[in-house]
Amino acid sequence: MNVSLRQLRVFLAVAQLRNFSRAGQEVGLTQPAVSRAIHELESQLGLKLLDRTTREVALTEAGRALALKLARVLDELDQSLAEVRDLGRLRRGKVRVASSPTLSAYLMPACIAACVREEPDIQLLLLDRIQQDVLTSVRAGEVDFGVVIEPSADEDLHSEAIMRDPFVLVLPQGHRLARKPAVPWAALDGEPLVLLDHASGSRRLIDEALARHGAQCPVAQELGHPTTVFQMVVAGLGISVMPALGLPPGGLNGLQVRPLTPKVERAIVLVHRRNRQPSPLALRVWELVRATAREREAQGALPPA
Repeated sequence: MNVSLRQLRVFLAVAQLRNFSRAGQEVGLTQPAVSRAIHELESQLGLKLLDRTTREVALTEAGRALALKLARVLDELDQSLAEVRDLGRLRRGKVRVASSPTLSAYLMPACIAACVREEPDIQLLLLDRIQQDVLTSVRAGEVDFGVVIEPSADEDLHSEAIMRDPFVLVLPQGHRLARKPAVPWAALDGEPLVLLDHASGSRRLIDEALARHGAQCPVAQELGHPTTVFQMVVAGLGISVMPALGLPPGGLNGLQVRPLTPKVERAIVLVHRRNRQPSPLALRVWELVRATAREREAQGALPPA
């Protein structure tokens, strides 16, 4: 097989832009040259990668599979060439990190800001995905590492816990449990709950804690984002168990937050493929995310209710 780097770059440009003319402008080739490069690549692979009509360019199943991994591969190649060119510095390039929604919203912005401040030659690119998709991206090599809620034991992943985050109770101001400075898990028995859905890494831990403390609670709503959960609680549809990190720093207008006893925590974990050490650049970002998370944990106080 004699596939050239130019053919791959041309294909990726077409896959991203879905237009031969714009792809040609992107890579500095004429439209006929782009068409020829795609035809040569398909001939070498023995597969059709694109379906082209007069109105649109669509990826075939094989084309989608190739495009999914190719951006990552070409970025790694470009980064490797840059590192060789700047041998000894190893400070410039892109690092892709995937994280689950609550972490993307309430932890990763501080990490990205720290990267801009402390590692200005590294571009931290965040992929905001549900936890299972984060793990899939890590396994596929689409990202350098992931930030997740303690996953089930996976032999193919290396993980490092960087932060402990307690679960808390969110409830309306007039609720009977709001009079308590702290609320036992068992006191939730019979209360309708508005919870994050099972795509969240936290849901499994919440369900286990409720069962362990004998709290049988009807689930009124299961939702994908904390903001929606809070609005449901404001509307009087139930109370909620949420990770403290999922509370907005400015507090929750009209709602109260109470600690749950005994304390149950979730672990925030960094993960990468066990058989593949992250690049030096990715390790610098790994260390930065770890330091930012531990600084946040050391602050300790919950946001105002």
